[in-house]
Order: sequence, then structure tokens, then C-alpha cells
Amino acid sequence: MKAHLAGLGLALLLAAPGCAWAVEPNPDALLTQSGTRNGREIYQRFREGLADPVCKADASTRWKAHFAHAPKQLASGNDDVLPLFGYVVDSVRAAHLPTEYALIPFVESGYKPGARSPQGPAGLWQMIAITARDHKVPMRPGYDGRLSPVDSTVAAVRYLKTLHGMFAGDWRLAVMAYNAGEYRVLGALKRGGQVARNATPETLPGLSPITQAYVRKLHALSCLLEQANDREAWLHALDRPVPYLQAITLPEGIKDIAGWARRNGQDPARLQRLNPAYAGGRLSRANGQPARLLAVDTASYAPPEVAASGAMDSGGPQVTDAGISSIAPTTSPIASTEAVGEAEAPAAPPATETVATSDDPELPAAAIGNPRRHTVAPGDSPWKIANRYGIRIADLQRRNGLDEASVLRPGKVLLIDAEIAAGDVPQVAAGTP
Repeated sequence: MKAHLAGLGLALLLAAPGCAWAVEPNPDALLTQSGTRNGREIYQRFREGLADPVCKADASTRWKAHFAHAPKQLASGNDDVLPLFGYVVDSVRAAHLPTEYALIPFVESGYKPGARSPQGPAGLWQMIAITARDHKVPMRPGYDGRLSPVDSTVAAVRYLKTLHGMFAGDWRLAVMAYNAGEYRVLGALKRGGQVARNATPETLPGLSPITQAYVRKLHALSCLLEQANDREAWLHALDRPVPYLQAITLPEGIKDIAGWARRNGQDPARLQRLNPAYAGGRLSRANGQPARLLAVDTASYAPPEVAASGAMDSGGPQVTDAGISSIAPTTSPIASTEAVGEAEAPAAPPATETVATSDDPELPAAAIGNPRRHTVAPGDSPWKIANRYGIRIADLQRRNGLDEASVLRPGKVLLIDAEIAAGDVPQVAAGTP
């Protein structure tokens, strides 16, 4: 009874107009569950990939105040920021880069794919035109690839991969080079008598205050999200179905976003917001290549490590070392000078023939007739349970007759693996070896 009252109290708190993290109506609740993932999964993947996960005491108060809106954007169910953030986090981790790099679009564009600066930079990553062309972003009359989250993210992640290697895996030097150009940072290292592998970026001479501040901005953003973890209401706001975005290659003959969206059960207005490179929603081939959209992948959802390994390829950014070799370093920064992290993605678990039992939850799927089960403990959520056993939330819910409104009460026993009826298995005659 107390647990029920506590849950009711939290729900009332979150619904209160004055609550900073009040949960807004979530239009994604009606999406096919195979096209969504839990927002807390995105947040967890971001945290696991940080190069500097500890929020230092000297984190800039100024920039924390400047970017204080970022956690609220992620919490909003009516905003595209969390799905886009998830897409970029997946892209960064697939390239084995620190997830501090996924914060760059907050600094550059506020995570708005169609953002344009009066000075010329455009898109999620605010690329200038000359650098976009240097990094193979399609640019032609009627199509500006900087406004494509797919094209621009592929280019930005490849460039960051190059910088990450160039500066000995120090994400701070890499983002300074992203902002100012790698040769300026190399020159500052030389003038300061430092080398990349043990440099102190804050002491490098000759770099502009804007470039020096770039590291402080990203660290302040990281601290904001880390400290938001202490706010139960904020985490609750993330605990919702979020569109799983993937780059979708369209077949020839598709002329407009709205028509394709309607035929595939997607929201035309959302797809237009996510893909502003296609002016007016009119689709066209870029440099002779098929049109690609950033869209909700309703066909399937696999953990990003599986997708990155090629087990599921829907045309998304697969950043490989071979692909990086075609991107030459440039003396100009990839992004505007805005005035106003090395963790590898965890490897997929190895295949095993060990049979799991109900009291051995960490092992893979159970043998026929012996599916795994989980007894709900205080504090458990569908996301937490699914993450522990390495299954999809949608599968956990389907096997146990749950939906988004279901309450998990301590003591409830959940089925983890799909039960297979004996009649579905070929029978072996007694005595057969």
C-alpha cells in the first residue's frame, strides 16, 4: 500500500505544472513497440561511453547555467532531441569514440537538424560549406547535405575519429581541433613544448578563448546530465518509449516524404523535421545515390553493437577505419566558432551452449522447457530488467502481458524467455542416441 501511494505521489508531482521535469503527453506511445526503445537506455549508453564520467568540482558554472535547458529537452516527450541524441550516441559508440562527442550538437545547433547561422554554418553539426565538401557531404543545388542528420553525422564522426587518433585519444584536444582546426592545435602543442599523449589543453598558448571554452562547455553539459541522474522525476521522464532512428535507404520512385511516411505508418511532420535537407519534403537523389531518410526503424530493433557489426544494416552510419582513410585532414574547422569522450562499445556476448536455469539469470536463453524467470524487486523497471537479461523491453512486455501503463509490483514473477510448447519441438523416439 505504501509503495502504491508513493508511486501515486510521484505521478502527481510529475504532472504538476510547476515541476521542472513534468511529463508531457507522449505522442510516441502509439508507435509500434519494435520501432521504439526506452529513453533511459539511451541515457545509460551515453554514460557508459564517457571518457571523463566524473563531474569535477571545477565544472564551469557559467556554461552549466547556459545549457541548463538541455536536460529538459531530453525529458520532453514532444521534442525530437532525445531520439536524435540516441542516434548520435549510437554513431559515436559504433566508432569506438567517447560519448562526450555526442554533446557537440547541443553546443553547435541545440540539436536542431535545420539550424542555420547567419555566418554560413548549417545543420546539426554546424558545418561550413568548404569543410562539408572536404568531408564528402553532398552539396548541390536543391540538396544541402549539412541539413541531413545522416550525411552530416557520418562526416562529423569520421572527422572526430581522425582527430581522436591524431591527438592520442585525448577527447579534449580533439574537440578543440574540431572547433579551431587541427593545425592550430598542433601548432599550439609545438609552441607550448607539449605532446598530445600527456598535454594539458587548458595551458596551450595561442588558442582563442572560444576554442579553450569548448572543452568546458562539453564538460558542463556532461555534468548537467550526470547530476540530473539524481533527480528521480527526470529519470522517470526519460523512462518512456522513444523512436529508434535509423538511416533508411528508400527505393527508387519515391517522390516525397509524406507519401512514404503514410505508406509506412510514420508521422510525415516528424520525418520532415528530421530531414530538412529535402526542401518541402520532396525527395531527390544526392550525387546519384538513393535518397536516405532518418526515420523510425519499425522493422526491427537490435542493440547498436549488433547493428554496428553488420548483423543489421539499414544504411546507417557504419564508421570503419577503412572509411576514415578517405577523409583527409583539413586546415579549417568542421564547425562554426560558436560565440555565445576513449570508451569502446561493449562487445556482443560470445555464443555459448550453456543452459540457463531460473536461478542463473546472467546466462543466455534457456533450454526448451526451462525458460528464465525474474522476481521483481523494489526499484525494478522494465528497462532495468530487460537490460539485465539482454532482451528487448517490447519482448519482456509481450511475454508478460504488460503495457506502458503496467505497474511492476515487488514479488511478481516475470517470464524472460519465450516458452516453447513441447508440440513445437520434433520428438525423438525413446532410446534414440
